[in-house]
Amino acid sequence: MIAYHDFVAAFRRLEIPPDAPVIAHASLSAFGEVQGGADALLGAMMRVYETIVMPGFTFKTMLIPESGPRDNGLTYGQSADANLMAQFFHPGMPVDRLMGAVPEALRKHPQAARSMHPILSFVGIHARSILESQTVDDPLKPVERLLESQGWVLLLGVDHDVNTSIHYAEHLAGRKQFIRWALTPNGVVACPQFPGCSDGFFQIAPRIAQYAREELLANGRLLAIPLNHLIEVARSWIQADPLALLCDRSYCERCESVRVHVRAHPDRKTAP
Repeated sequence: MIAYHDFVAAFRRLEIPPDAPVIAHASLSAFGEVQGGADALLGAMMRVYETIVMPGFTFKTMLIPESGPRDNGLTYGQSADANLMAQFFHPGMPVDRLMGAVPEALRKHPQAARSMHPILSFVGIHARSILESQTVDDPLKPVERLLESQGWVLLLGVDHDVNTSIHYAEHLAGRKQFIRWALTPNGVVACPQFPGCSDGFFQIAPRIAQYAREELLANGRLLAIPLNHLIEVARSWIQADPLALLCDRSYCERCESVRVHVRAHPDRKTAP
């Protein structure tokens, strides 16, 4: 069984500067049985790192309208039943279960704060200025702030298919973004600059291996990558190859929309 002190020791072996902010993605189950559960892993991160940020997304707020912009990676008018299940966003809304138990533990921590995007919020400790930078029109601004602060990505028992920071590299490279809609107490809010699919992000691993630091802990892996190297590698790759990092699922509407957009603009390195 893994305990708090095992995570503390593994984090220290990664040798990330303690004052460098980290954006973390975690799967507790990847490490097997953990004494103290998500709180133990979170407590170990807090022991080693001063500023911690995690995605606190809330997909249950999303609505799909009857009609909308073309080429938006979305099928309209077929989600009436799902729309009835949508919930109003509020700051105390639990993190989506797909994100795992650790970000929810962070959200509930008495020192934690949360940004206010109705779908793509972030939660963090000692990260208020980072979180407050986010707007509905600029959902990935916290990643930019982390980059400016020489931040690191921590992947704890997960792979790059959940690495939100790569979406910021897509944005910098000019890749097509999308619009989604969320239910809020002030009505339905349009959320532009919504990122695409991340299922193909695993392809970046060989290209950033030289910058990554890895520790194995029981059945799980801890991977740390400097944000500046991660984002620069992904950005330059997408600019050189506009189809880089897309998934190969034929039914993925967002990746297919990117491909259609690239084919429609063959003389451009990236989609406008």
